[in-house]
Amino acid sequence: MIIPWKDIAPETLENLIETFVLREGTDYGEHEKALSQKVEDVRRQLANGEAVLVWSELHETINIMPHSQFREGEEEQNDVY
Repeated sequence: MIIPWKDIAPETLENLIETFVLREGTDYGEHEKALSQKVEDVRRQLANGEAVLVWSELHETINIMPHSQFREGEEEQNDVY
């Protein structure tokens, strides 16, 4: 289930994004980015709809994922029934 990022308290959203960025691991690009830049990149992706906050009822967790990846997973679930 997609959770609207605007419905999340600003401090909570900041913590969710930081946790997400920190668990992503190593950058493989030419230049390393600061944590603040990574957080801002994810915030921008949420704001423009490229990324979404997703609640998993099964795992009782929240995650950030590309919007297209969420749609693919949703279609796969619909194919199972």
